[in-house]
Amino acid sequence: MIKDQKDNLFLLVKSLTKSEKRQFKLYVGRLGVNNDSKFLNLFNILDKLSVYDEDFILKNGDVKKQQLANVKAHLYKQILISLKLNPSHQNIRSQIREQLDFASILYHKGLYKQSLKILDKSKDLAIQNEEKNLAFEIVEFEKLIESQYITRSIGGRADELTIQAKELSALNVVASKLSNLSLQLYGLFLKTGYVKNEDEGEQVASYFYKRLPKYDIKNLGFREKLWLYNAYLWFSFLTQDFKNCYRYASKWVELFYDNPNMINLNPVFFLKGKNYLLEALFFVRSRDKFEEALIRLEKTVSDKTFLRDENVEALAFLYLNLNKVNLHFIDGSFEEGLKLIPKIEADLKKYSNRIDEHHTMIFYYKFASLYFGAGDNKKCITYLDKIISNKSLSMREDLLCFSRVLNLVAHYEAGLDYHIETLLRSTYKFLIKMNDLHEVQKEMIKFIKGLQDVYPQDIKKAFMKLRDTLKTYEDHPYEKRAFLYLDIISWLESKIENKPVGQIIKDKYLANNKS
Repeated sequence: MIKDQKDNLFLLVKSLTKSEKRQFKLYVGRLGVNNDSKFLNLFNILDKLSVYDEDFILKNGDVKKQQLANVKAHLYKQILISLKLNPSHQNIRSQIREQLDFASILYHKGLYKQSLKILDKSKDLAIQNEEKNLAFEIVEFEKLIESQYITRSIGGRADELTIQAKELSALNVVASKLSNLSLQLYGLFLKTGYVKNEDEGEQVASYFYKRLPKYDIKNLGFREKLWLYNAYLWFSFLTQDFKNCYRYASKWVELFYDNPNMINLNPVFFLKGKNYLLEALFFVRSRDKFEEALIRLEKTVSDKTFLRDENVEALAFLYLNLNKVNLHFIDGSFEEGLKLIPKIEADLKKYSNRIDEHHTMIFYYKFASLYFGAGDNKKCITYLDKIISNKSLSMREDLLCFSRVLNLVAHYEAGLDYHIETLLRSTYKFLIKMNDLHEVQKEMIKFIKGLQDVYPQDIKKAFMKLRDTLKTYEDHPYEKRAFLYLDIISWLESKIENKPVGQIIKDKYLANNKS
């Protein structure tokens, strides 16, 4: 049977580079296994397949159906061991862990002194590189050995190790609490999006401050500060405090630039920090700072010294391209932004196994918004349909809601009003179900519903009336989020002034940025 490409072993084989495949075969050769071994034959078959096909494997290999699961598990393990031996996958963490393994071997052979010597060096390396969990593990191992390897200095050594373990433990507890808080806030944001009202705002604030551990910033190292800024950033995002988003994202990024060795040790966190900084600048519409930060990110990522693996490469693609698209929303250059879509779509297929569906749908919403801004409403509807028709998708509720609102507006703009009543009902029902019906959305639905009763000569007045109503929500702490997803006011002004919406946004941008 042909399955989709979700088979874990198949995905692992397909992720291997040419050099990794070559190394695997050399590694297998060193094992002294027969060239006709079942797991090596399975590897060769999987390498040639474009999709996972179990029937083909059973027909062309010498593996029986009841053996297949075990052979696959063995092959999976051997590939991972081979990858572990590859220098490209060696980093500070793996080097420290390797030293720990060596120390453990020496300890079990009764060579305590040699084991302690290795542990002392690896502990220094761990502390220098902010690997405090590993450092704590090493100290605990040192304590175990010292309790068996008696020396005259054991008294002072015991005190030293006890103090060290206590300090590392305290910092690890702070880091753990902050990382837990960050993850919980991120999960809340993915589920519900921004806070919708004062009650939700108070609930999130209470949740945040109850779980925020006590700390002295002077005692925090790189890792603890990173999680602290992360936690405050997500709290600021949830509460739509974009100035503080910018503040904490800046602290996060500068923490890396102040400790450049940490960029390659923690490339994922570096990229995430840069992305959040760009998001914050996008929300406050600071184009010059946004473009400067985007160029700086592109320069860092393209540098030969920047660590690149498959995961980092996928994240770099995601963050660079989302923000390249966002740049065109700031100044209304939608037609120019459309040029990015074909290549991004092609690359999305390339990275399909490494970029989750949620982020793919965010790209589709961005593409739809670009087409809407450029006046191509039918193309806008095509991309929105990819989101609305996806029933299995687990993504932010607010993005799902605004996809439907934009879909409604795009249908009206495209003149596809023959089933607008059905769309209005389904959109309204969805928003009620999601508990996401805000004043801005209510006014939009009421307006589109009532348009069929407005005389042609009164259309402009109706647009002006709605614009004036919506402007009262522009700076509202909880209603303003509607304008982050869809610039309804600029769309209304485009109808009033009979200009393309992109031109309206460009004119506003130029007016706000006069030197």
